[in-house]
Amino acid sequence: MISPIDGSTYVERAAPSSPEIEASLERGVRAQRDWKNIPVAERAALCRKMIEWCVAHADKLGEELTRQMGRPIAYTPNEIRRGFQERALYMCAIGEESLRDVSIQRKDGFRRFIRREPLGVVLVVAPWNYPWLTSVNAVVPALLAGNSAILKMAQQTPLVAERYAEAFKAAGLPDGVFQHLHMSHAQVSQVIADPRIAFVAFTGSVPGGHAVQQAAAARFIPTGLELGGKDPAYVRADADLAYAVENLVDGSFFNSGQSCCGVERIYVDRKIFKPFVDGFVDLTKTYKLGNPLDKTTTLGPMVRTDAAESVRAQIREAVSKGAKALVDFPDKPGTPYLPPQVLVDVDHGMQVMTEETFGPVVGIMPVESDEQAIALMNDSRYGLTASIWTQDADAALSVGDRVETGTWFMNRCDYLDPALAWTGVKDSGRGCTLSRMGLETFTRPKSFHLRLKP
Repeated sequence: MISPIDGSTYVERAAPSSPEIEASLERGVRAQRDWKNIPVAERAALCRKMIEWCVAHADKLGEELTRQMGRPIAYTPNEIRRGFQERALYMCAIGEESLRDVSIQRKDGFRRFIRREPLGVVLVVAPWNYPWLTSVNAVVPALLAGNSAILKMAQQTPLVAERYAEAFKAAGLPDGVFQHLHMSHAQVSQVIADPRIAFVAFTGSVPGGHAVQQAAAARFIPTGLELGGKDPAYVRADADLAYAVENLVDGSFFNSGQSCCGVERIYVDRKIFKPFVDGFVDLTKTYKLGNPLDKTTTLGPMVRTDAAESVRAQIREAVSKGAKALVDFPDKPGTPYLPPQVLVDVDHGMQVMTEETFGPVVGIMPVESDEQAIALMNDSRYGLTASIWTQDADAALSVGDRVETGTWFMNRCDYLDPALAWTGVKDSGRGCTLSRMGLETFTRPKSFHLRLKP
């Protein structure tokens, strides 16, 4: 693994051999047979111990994460202390009630109910950009539901998978219930096709999602796909301007814009367009791009130089078509250190407003009405999250009903509430994680129909 900080090799791991993969699959099957019979409350208790271990080691895990993918060390420990812990603990708290048998209306002479049965061995394929947050969405619910899990972490962040294993071992999880494999893409495809895999939870790009579907095409197994986004925000004339600016700048540039649900395009009521843009640019200029190991750095490098070059290409294409760049930070092409950029005079003929950017740039357009904003927000092949900034909750609900998205926010963005289903529409994927519905994703219904008086 090459660190984006300085281009040095930080971690080296060999891909597993075919016999090692075979042994892992067999362990997963054997372990799951016993694990599914352990009460949900005991499964949750072991998961809580894993969470406690991770939180206790958050500073170390955060520094490792910074070195692997470049997010400033001022923020990385909080991925474990906040989001990871919040989501995992919530799922543990609702596990027992959410997974209990579903009672059916009483019928004389019969006992009827639906049992939520575990699927078997779950393969979790997680990305590098938020490796703890994205993986926990599937790993903990899968285990709570009585499955065993094999985690394939992105090649950029292999240590996350290894630390999970340490944490579960410290928690006393039975051997084989959780495992990790540092597989190549070809090996992942082979494992998905293996009859011992019962479910694939994938978070990543749209091409990656297609690859997962293709690998699973010959089998009747479910797949959960959390893919890309081109998430919009709409700022109405009645918005709290300062609040909207502060939160949308953060939603656009946190993690160098490398977030599937980061804000990538903003539509602003023309009445407040200029003050919004002025405030947005002023706040953007306070960011400090630099070495992410420096605690004063607020913007680190992108994960790879080629990723940064792709974003630079989108900026150049937009400017060549008439967009105006408002931030004049010096750039160093050929490096992953990309400064934030704000573009105006943009339109949907530019890639920066239609194709996923996954970097620290945002385009801002004026709009004349709710109708125009809705049309522009829906003019995308993606639909992960969208947000509205207003003081009118009724208007927010009315607009939200018409926006094609998995999550609709009012006066916030780039956040996953573990009580709500995390899902996408269109090319942003299918299925869901988190919430009670997310737990049920890792089960299959089995109906029991007992005639008591034959």
